Amino acid sequence: MERKLVNQLKYYINENVCIQGWIYRVRRLKSITFIILRDRSGLVQCVINNTEFDTLELTNESVISINGIVKEGKNTLNPFEVEVKKLEIISKVYEELPIELNKENLEVNLNTMLNNRALSMRHQKVTAIFKVQNIIVNAFREFLNNNGFTEIHTPKIVKEGAEGGTEVFEVKYFENKAYLAQSPQFYKQMMVGAGLERVFEVGHAYRAEEHNTNRHLNEYVSMDLEMGFIEDEGDIMIMEEELLKYIIQSLKKHGKEYVEILGISIPEINGEIPKLDFNEALEILKREYNKTDLEGDLDPEAEKLLYKYSKEKLNSEFIFLTNYPRKKRPMYTMPKGEFGTHSFDLLFRGIEITTGGQRIHDYNMLIENMKYKGLTIEDYENYLSIFKYGMPKHGGMAIGLERITAKVLGLENVREATLFPRDRKRLVP
Repeated sequence: MERKLVNQLKYYINENVCIQGWIYRVRRLKSITFIILRDRSGLVQCVINNTEFDTLELTNESVISINGIVKEGKNTLNPFEVEVKKLEIISKVYEELPIELNKENLEVNLNTMLNNRALSMRHQKVTAIFKVQNIIVNAFREFLNNNGFTEIHTPKIVKEGAEGGTEVFEVKYFENKAYLAQSPQFYKQMMVGAGLERVFEVGHAYRAEEHNTNRHLNEYVSMDLEMGFIEDEGDIMIMEEELLKYIIQSLKKHGKEYVEILGISIPEINGEIPKLDFNEALEILKREYNKTDLEGDLDPEAEKLLYKYSKEKLNSEFIFLTNYPRKKRPMYTMPKGEFGTHSFDLLFRGIEITTGGQRIHDYNMLIENMKYKGLTIEDYENYLSIFKYGMPKHGGMAIGLERITAKVLGLENVREATLFPRDRKRLVP
């Protein structure tokens, strides 16, 4: 008999069905036993006559197959239940479960949850996190495909780091030295120059940062885009704003079930996302919050304070910060005057989720900026070559998938929105 999912059973009242899944809960009475069965679509109550079946071997999280008749009946899960006619144990549980899964909330610490990630994923609230994440990444792809972008897939083993600096993981590549890619930045730009004009990628990125905080990962999923024939970074911000509105609408349309399970509210973007010049933001931090310890960059406290300012004074949970200092931006960033850049960050609920901006498209200007950054030109010959043959004005951005998921869902630690985190101390599972 073909297996039916729990969410299909309402169409099979008084019919014989086959359902398969995990035992969520067992409740034994004198003459009958109630089993709550869980599959990927939901929970259903199943009723067993104790004179017909031995239920002693039925334990939580064992995998079973049931043939039975769907009967109308009131219970807390559904207006129906399954009267069991045949039961088979497909796979037993052999050890005590390290996590109790049949409670409304997963009452374990983060390390226990991550150490038992595959098991913790069976809890509906943990599953819901990654269902929401799936909606976010699907919406990212859909929006860009609908706007003339081509998805690309770039190497993650590279000869040089795109961001410069020392925050790269070195790998032995036969007789050569290579690195894990910090970002697809060089390849995105090369594909704009190759004539694709608009490209995007959803892929892993690697940062050898020593941080071990609730917001940093050493391996994360980066949602990148790059587009040619722009006027300046303003075009990128407009594109991101429309992209975020599309993602929010997709969450409302496809994520209602998961939002309800998690008990969260989806953010809104009303009108345009506010923009603050970086130097203006520093003045606001001094004036409004007496924060005077910043030199050319923001710390986590500053990001939280700017969120407070944006929410209270500008009625927005999102805020663009523009014109970041030249010395703090990578060598490919278009300068703005002597000290600024045509770049931006997007802060959302107190954390940076996006870095973007206009790139340098002129070969000679790019060479000069690389010298300004102290880079060796010969190390970047492959990247530079396309700039010799005609490159349009272009720019792009990247969104950290785990960070945006965590902030949309109000999670305290980005690892909760990471399937198998890789941080300073975690290499398994």
